[in-house]
Amino acid sequence: MRIERHWWNGQSTVRGRRDVYIRTDGESWEVEARAGGTAGRSKIHQCPSRQSAEILAGAWMGEQSRWQVVAV
Repeated sequence: MRIERHWWNGQSTVRGRRDVYIRTDGESWEVEARAGGTAGRSKIHQCPSRQSAEILAGAWMGEQSRWQVVAV
């Protein structure tokens, strides 16, 4: 799977960092919410479409404006 979209919450400490990824292989979609950087904990959910993946990613990020897009 390749990363289609990536956001992070702008906090550089391991304890405070949060990332949200949307990935696809061209047919299936998944969203990962990660806490604690690359070695942190994560949850991955399969989604039936890009639209549903974007909705889930948005829900995980909430309405806080601190999230930043990471270039992929």
